[in-house]
Amino acid sequence: MQSKKCKPTDATTNPSLILKAAQMPQYKYLVEEAVSYGVVLQSLQKLTKQEVLALMVDRCCVNFGAEMLKVIPGCVSTEVDARLSFDVAATVQRARRIIAMYAEKGVNKERVLIKVAATWESVQAARQLESEGIRCNLTLLFGFCQAVICADAGVALISPFVGRITDWHKKEMKVDGFAAEDDPGCKSVKRIFNYYKKHDFKTIVMGASFRNTGQLLQLAGVDRLTIDPKYLKELSESQVACCQKLSAAEARQSQEDVEKLTLNETEFREMLAADRMASEKLQEGINAFSADVEKLETILDTGLAERLAQR
Repeated sequence: MQSKKCKPTDATTNPSLILKAAQMPQYKYLVEEAVSYGVVLQSLQKLTKQEVLALMVDRCCVNFGAEMLKVIPGCVSTEVDARLSFDVAATVQRARRIIAMYAEKGVNKERVLIKVAATWESVQAARQLESEGIRCNLTLLFGFCQAVICADAGVALISPFVGRITDWHKKEMKVDGFAAEDDPGCKSVKRIFNYYKKHDFKTIVMGASFRNTGQLLQLAGVDRLTIDPKYLKELSESQVACCQKLSAAEARQSQEDVEKLTLNETEFREMLAADRMASEKLQEGINAFSADVEKLETILDTGLAERLAQR
């Protein structure tokens, strides 16, 4: 956690970051608390092993989130198990449980964003959660159709993945990179930002997953950016001027004909399927996050077994 040094307003996590942090000695106490929680759950003898592990994973993620909230003034995003990305009811249930766990630690739900992948099902879950006052961050967003249904659902925030979009196009086009103004990831976020502002959607656009500072500078003016500390350091040491590239006022006043879309499930799935980059990267991201959740479960399960053996 470099929050104290970099002084961010908000913080965001994903299963890969939590897994990495869970293996660092300085955060062992947060993992051990989740294991202790599992020991108590095990004694109830009313839950299956998988149910206990799922609760331990949520507890571990909340532990890290609550720790971050001690050093940031804003919100933290906490992700629902990526394996539930196509299950509306299960996503809603886990999200409510995460919020309840934060409440037990004295954290108001206003300081938490529930993070889910931008699948059709997860967006419908987010629509329900938003109606309950639980704000959501829609992640693994690569295609314009995903942004359209997120805005329609009234989600609090979306996280379009700039770097991963660029990675796909570099591989597909067999090139080493792009000029900042031609970067596919930046162009995708610009399109979404201008569409949202043109039609007065309140959803926050937060660019994520960057590969270089040029991408960050190209998106200056977007609602928010989630930035790796190494890029903050590079920017602070750079002599390159940072000029605003995006403006909500300019987007609203633009004479460009940008149609407001409303997509039903069939239309969304057709648009997503037609966008090979978005459909491939979405599934790839879900698979990777799911695998990391399973690895975190293994760590917690091993800790639980060791603790129970000592009793």
